[in-house]
Amino acid sequence: MSGRPISGFALKGSTATRAIFVALFCALSALATAGAYAQNTAAPNFAPSGAMGWLKAGNGDEFLPPDAGPGPVMFDEHHDFGKNIMVTPGNNRPAKIADLANPILQPWAVEQMKKDNAEVLAGKVAFSARARCWPHGVPGFLLYPVHPIFFIQSAKEVVMTWGQDFQTRHVFLNLPHSAHPKPSWYGESVGHYENGDTLVVDTIGMNDKTFIDNFRTPHTDKLHVVERFTLSKDGQQLEAKVHVEDPGAFTTPWNAVTRYRVDTRPVEVPLHEMLCAENNDDHFHQNLVPIPQAVTPDF
Repeated sequence: MSGRPISGFALKGSTATRAIFVALFCALSALATAGAYAQNTAAPNFAPSGAMGWLKAGNGDEFLPPDAGPGPVMFDEHHDFGKNIMVTPGNNRPAKIADLANPILQPWAVEQMKKDNAEVLAGKVAFSARARCWPHGVPGFLLYPVHPIFFIQSAKEVVMTWGQDFQTRHVFLNLPHSAHPKPSWYGESVGHYENGDTLVVDTIGMNDKTFIDNFRTPHTDKLHVVERFTLSKDGQQLEAKVHVEDPGAFTTPWNAVTRYRVDTRPVEVPLHEMLCAENNDDHFHQNLVPIPQAVTPDF
């Protein structure tokens, strides 16, 4: 009696023989599939020790452009005020402003950013989510300078946290997105590992209160960001490639890059407590956007 072809072979013999062959074939196929899956999804170790953090390497608090194609908003080279970060009474030069000639921007975004540029050129301090203790959102989270980012990895989740005031992102592994995630500051991030050295993070469900970058590039709640965090072979560098889509704010999808290096500075207490809000005074009287405060108790 001839059997049903399996992978190009026709089985012959008793029913018991065929059953044993099929069971063995399925078992071997499962092992092969599992082995391939494990090889492609092995988790790189982003935190060999609890004291190991990642510092942004180069380019200050801006994104780097991709090798080719549409890229992020960069600074306007015609108004490059160097590395000035903070305006003080003795240093009244404005910081860098955005290059609004970048064709990725929708007209309404250009108009909004023109007003921001004008304020900076007039000597005002550019609004900084970091300085005002506001969440940076995604992909702005990648632009934190000075203080390291820490990774906490488990079988089901990766947590990324910034060392200064515990801005935290949760990436849930090997799960699909919710059908209708409720908009939030950091959205809904799901991810998976690839090639033994890369974490891929897909984020949707963000509100429109954050900015893409430190030039205050706006976005809508349709923002979709895919990040690829790749660990170097020596474990000393981390590269994040970013893909951004938002037809409400951008004329085309675009890409950007940022890089980190291992924080080699002595760390006395990893992730020691540092609260932002209670220390956030307007020391230089620049009339910055104040931290929201409740007028009446909410409990």
